[in-house]
Amino acid sequence: MVILAEAGASPAQLARDLGAEGARLAEQGVRGLGLPPTFEESFYRHGNLPEQLRRLFAPLRPARIDEDALEGLAAQAQVLIRTTYLMDDAVQQFYRALARADLGPALVVRRPGEQVAETAQVQPPGTAALHAVKRLWAQDWGFEAVLARLDDTGSVALEARPTLLLSGELA
Repeated sequence: MVILAEAGASPAQLARDLGAEGARLAEQGVRGLGLPPTFEESFYRHGNLPEQLRRLFAPLRPARIDEDALEGLAAQAQVLIRTTYLMDDAVQQFYRALARADLGPALVVRRPGEQVAETAQVQPPGTAALHAVKRLWAQDWGFEAVLARLDDTGSVALEARPTLLLSGELA
């Protein structure tokens, strides 16, 4: 597995960056690409997404959630994630890592330990794969996901998590 991280990462760093499943897959030599949480954090930070999302969800009151309003806001948030650009350096880093991972012709994009996934066909430079990653990230802003965060924590905020791109197709 190719990891989009500093070269020579220790097993402890892999476990921290990719979670236990991602580290295990890397150790087993599974064909794939692991994106650490820092890659997603960079996307949010450089796109000013935390502020945009904060403003978008500001009308919500966690103590009394208007589910009709939340449904529309969640849809807007998903569009925001899918349409925000990654910085050119991050895109080029992603394309190079994807080429090194040698996945193809199809790949599955998912979070470690989760069943929800996106698929893409791998064709250089890897735009379809990058779009699949952003579609997966956008799922974090779907109605059910945001409602669960509001119920659990009283906030729409979430932590960046690892993302795995694995060779193959969904069954």
